[in-house]
Amino acid sequence: MKHSKIISIGDNVCDKYLSRGKMYPGGQCVNTSVYVTMNGGEAAYLGKYGNDEVADCVHNTLVKIGIDDSHCRKFEGENGFALVTLKNSDRVFLGSNKGGIAKENPFDFKEEDISYIKNFRLIYTNLNSYIEEDLERLKETGVPIAYDFSTRWTDEYLKKVCPYVTIAILSCAHLDEKSRETEMRKAQAGGVAIVLGTVGEDGSYVLYKDKIYYAEAVHADNVIDTMGAGDSYFSAFLCSLLESSETGELMEEDDRKMEIRLLAAMKQGAAFAAKVCTMEGAFGYGVPIAGKTEI
Repeated sequence: MKHSKIISIGDNVCDKYLSRGKMYPGGQCVNTSVYVTMNGGEAAYLGKYGNDEVADCVHNTLVKIGIDDSHCRKFEGENGFALVTLKNSDRVFLGSNKGGIAKENPFDFKEEDISYIKNFRLIYTNLNSYIEEDLERLKETGVPIAYDFSTRWTDEYLKKVCPYVTIAILSCAHLDEKSRETEMRKAQAGGVAIVLGTVGEDGSYVLYKDKIYYAEAVHADNVIDTMGAGDSYFSAFLCSLLESSETGELMEEDDRKMEIRLLAAMKQGAAFAAKVCTMEGAFGYGVPIAGKTEI
C-alpha cells in the first residue's frame, strides 16, 4: 500500500452563505486538497489568490490544516467567491464572480512549478479552473490527471479535455440511465481510462475497459449541508485507488484486481461523502461574511 499524494491545481473561493451570515473556504480544488488530508493522504494546492479578505480566509485555513500552497499566485483584485443559501439542507447557488482574478490571469507555469508538480502521484483539476490551455503541459509532467467535469460539459469540451485526462468524474443526476451511459462512453472514447458517473442519492457508476460497475450511495442520518458532496466522493475514491495500488499506478494490468479496487474506492467515496454532508460548508472553518454580497 502506497501513500496517496495529490496536488490540486485550480479554483478556490469562499462560499458566502447569506442564510447564515458566514462564509466558508472552498472551491473544488481546495475542497479536494482538504478531503485528501481527511482521508489520510498528503495534499497541496496550487491556485490563484486575489488580495482581499476572501483570499486571506482560504489561505489562512489551508495553513491551519497544514496544506502547502506555497506555489500559489497572488494578484491584485477580487478573489473568487460564490453566494449560497440553504433549502432543506441542500446548498443552492445564487451566483458567483466566476473566479474573480482567476479568469483574467493565466497560470504561466514555470520550471520550478513543473518540478514541484512532478513530486505528486496525481493532479486534480476541473472545469472551473481556467486551465484547459495548460493541460498539455501538465500531462507532459508524467503525473496522471483527474478531472471533474461537473454537470456542464459539452461534446466539444470533452473532445478538447479528455485526451489529457486519466480519470474523470461526471455529475449525472440530471440524466436518465441511457444518457448517462452515453456521456460516460463519450469520455472514454476521448481517452479517459476511468470514468465516474455520479447520480446523487441513487449511487455511482464507474466505466473501465467498457465494463460498468455500480455502487449504492450511503445516506447520512443528519444531513446539514450538501456542499462538497461530489468533491468528497471523488477525493476519497482517488485516495483509495492510489493506496490500494501494488505498483504505485492508478491502473494495473490484472482486471480482477482492478475490479476489486474500483468497487472498494466507490464504497469509500460514498461513505466519505455521507460524512461530509454532516458538516457546515464544504468542510467547516466558517467566519463572518466579508466583502461583497452581490454579483
